[in-house]
Amino acid sequence: MGRFVNPDNSAFQAALNSRIYVDKTGLIACMNNILDSTDAYICNSRPRRFGKSYAANMLAAYYSKGASSEEMFSKLDIGKTPDFKRHLNKYDVIHIDIQWFLTNCDDKDKLVGYITKIVLDELKDVYPDILPSEVLSLPDALSRVRNKTGQKFVIIIDEWDVLIRDEAANKKVQDDYIRFLRSMFKGIEPTKYIQLAYLTGILPIKKERTQSALNNFREYSMLNAGPLASYIGFTENEVKELCRVYNKDFTEVKRWYDGYQLGAYQVYNPNAVVNTMIDGNFQSYWSATASYDSIVPLINMDFDGLRTSIIEMLSGASVDVDVASFQNDISNIVNKDDVLTYLIHMGYLAYSADSKMAFVPNEEIRQELLRATRRKQWNELMVFQWESERLLDATLDMDGTSVAEQIEKIHEEYVSAIQYNNENSLSSVLAVAYLSAMQYYFKPVRELPTGRGFADFVFIPKPEYKNDYPALIVELKWNKSAKSALQQIKDKKYPNAIRNYTGAILLVGINYNKENKKHECMIEKMHI
Repeated sequence: MGRFVNPDNSAFQAALNSRIYVDKTGLIACMNNILDSTDAYICNSRPRRFGKSYAANMLAAYYSKGASSEEMFSKLDIGKTPDFKRHLNKYDVIHIDIQWFLTNCDDKDKLVGYITKIVLDELKDVYPDILPSEVLSLPDALSRVRNKTGQKFVIIIDEWDVLIRDEAANKKVQDDYIRFLRSMFKGIEPTKYIQLAYLTGILPIKKERTQSALNNFREYSMLNAGPLASYIGFTENEVKELCRVYNKDFTEVKRWYDGYQLGAYQVYNPNAVVNTMIDGNFQSYWSATASYDSIVPLINMDFDGLRTSIIEMLSGASVDVDVASFQNDISNIVNKDDVLTYLIHMGYLAYSADSKMAFVPNEEIRQELLRATRRKQWNELMVFQWESERLLDATLDMDGTSVAEQIEKIHEEYVSAIQYNNENSLSSVLAVAYLSAMQYYFKPVRELPTGRGFADFVFIPKPEYKNDYPALIVELKWNKSAKSALQQIKDKKYPNAIRNYTGAILLVGINYNKENKKHECMIEKMHI
């Protein structure tokens, strides 16, 4: 066994030794189904702390000739499959972590040569009679071994995109790396020596400069996880079981860490869920794994509507995003959609493939985005939060005149990009305006079904604020009257939708008059 050629199974054993282990060996079965086929080229991208290296270590432990893993896997899901032993520890595996090589290479310009030499030296130890000293490239070595022995290789590359992300300005390193990837995976000859190629990182492959090098790879990402969706993060059923075992409030875990929509699955951040189960605290575990420096330069980019979109999503709304324009190259971000798409791949935003909209997935990420902007002095958001707090205070004081004035001010100064055309556009402005409410309230429920209609907004205070903050039922009208909005709340019995809520309730009617371009607000307290 070697470090990178035919490694042992110790890295995956460490995962099994963890206090919390969730069985994701079904991913192996997915890979077994495509071995030695034109489909056996996979790029599975996901954010930090979503189990990228865990999955790579698991595949290496299962396939590597350098390991003896039957006992390790026999009691897991993969051990119950009919072809479990057929592929177990049967292949020459090359498992490399580009981040490790980048960290340990003194001269980044020679990184590809560094990778080649170390891996090739190990291959020559395994096949000394087949690989003479004059063999200087990995593709040549793999081709020779396959030709002499009939043995194909499983190639696993972790953090495949680190050079694309972190060395975007180093053209030489990127060009060398892309040529390396092309020589490894493109053309007829690689199909002769590759049993499976599995790449994992944060970014998918579809990038202008690498497309021709790796267009034979099938991509699975936070935009479209396909059949691998349940193996990216924890599924809802897995989290429910952990909550049962560790006696945690599932509803609260869901609020903090759910929100990523991958096909039919609601996916949770594994790192955060594990830490919550062990530590017992509902808090953000994100800052330990990602730098604020990578976020703020993006949201500070001067693209039309970008900051408004960020504020909207922080307020609980979703925004349209065209994910097709992004070339997976952070040095070539040219519009708002590119920024939002990159944040989706990073895990700071979630994406609905059905609605083609982006949103802040959960409380953990919302707090991280707010914290990042505070630390980096994103002044526009800080001033906006103050204006939003004034709006919330006026609402709680039942000062309809001040509420109307504050909504008008926020619309003119911060979200003027949203043009009023109907109640839906007014609704978008309201979602932004009440950003400060998110500190005390759950994410507002929009279009809450009530039995006789849909309440436009319902704000329910978090349990710790229930005694100090009333629930808010907000109805919007466009070119009608605030009085008619209040009357609709009463006539259609919207409060019945939260009849199990026992605290105080404020009824808020808001109207926008398109003739005089003025807002109007009336507020009443509901007597229970």
